[in-house]
Amino acid sequence: MRLEQLQAFLSVAETGSFQQAARKCGVTQSTISRQVQVLEAELGMPLFHRTTQAKLTLGGERLLPHARKICLTWQNATEELADLLAGKQPELCVAAIHSICASYLPPVLQRFCREYPDVQLRVTALGSDRALKVLKDGMVDVAIVMNNRFFTQGPEMLVEVLYNEPIEVLMAANHPLIQYERIPWLELSRYPQVVFKDGYGMQRLVQEQFARMGSTLNAVLELNTLDAFRGVVRQGELIALLPQSALMEARTDPTLAVRAIAPSQSNSKVSAITEAIADPIWSRQVVLVTTHDRMQIPPIQHFWRLVRELISPQLSVINIGKSWVNEQPETLNIRL
Repeated sequence: MRLEQLQAFLSVAETGSFQQAARKCGVTQSTISRQVQVLEAELGMPLFHRTTQAKLTLGGERLLPHARKICLTWQNATEELADLLAGKQPELCVAAIHSICASYLPPVLQRFCREYPDVQLRVTALGSDRALKVLKDGMVDVAIVMNNRFFTQGPEMLVEVLYNEPIEVLMAANHPLIQYERIPWLELSRYPQVVFKDGYGMQRLVQEQFARMGSTLNAVLELNTLDAFRGVVRQGELIALLPQSALMEARTDPTLAVRAIAPSQSNSKVSAITEAIADPIWSRQVVLVTTHDRMQIPPIQHFWRLVRELISPQLSVINIGKSWVNEQPETLNIRL
């Protein structure tokens, strides 16, 4: 059974004539007759009394409400898909890591809401691994996360690198590690650490890096918000390894301090391969992810372009500013 056969049946039933049904459908009368005959053959019974007027048989009367429902459902589906391709999407769901939500995403959201006021924008802060999973499950349209090739590989996935950023150390302003401008890896293993909860890419990244360096990660507390990290670290001995973008507020907090991690040094415990991984800067890669089919939808296309246009330039300015600060600290102090 094919949809055009049901449509031909409905046209004949509504007009009472094969000739008028053909005119209504814009096809020949023989085409309408053939489609109805094939449908009758599949159902095993006649649908019309073929007299001067095409009148429904008992089987035709039983089929009529079902045919109407099927054709109406198909019409609604095609209209809904046409609206989707035309950009009439009721909502756009985004999952992003906390540092993106806190620092870089607000200008994107404001611009999108101005340019697509009829699309309800829903944003959820999630860990990278969880965000990629809900994207693959179809629960969100776009994810902005730390790259995890286990989740982003696949012919249906569309991935674009936004930036790479170094991992740094967050500590209290009076912490013993404050003496270092760049903290050696050996020193990091001597202090208890607070890490992101399971399902967050940063926890996995930290664990993998300590394993590569042959060091022991002393994780004593798991959290899932940047405010909580700052509050706990501020109290004393705990330290946290976080990406640069997650430490923007901490840099202006006099009760906290941020330090870079020193490149690894050659020794008997660390191989040349390990040095290449960690040296010169241990970093994470942040990516923009969706699926190829979603990129056919105008609001998703537009959101993708806004992220590329507005987030990457922010990172360039921040990185340039950070280099300038390192070179001219006295001038910066005067200007602040």
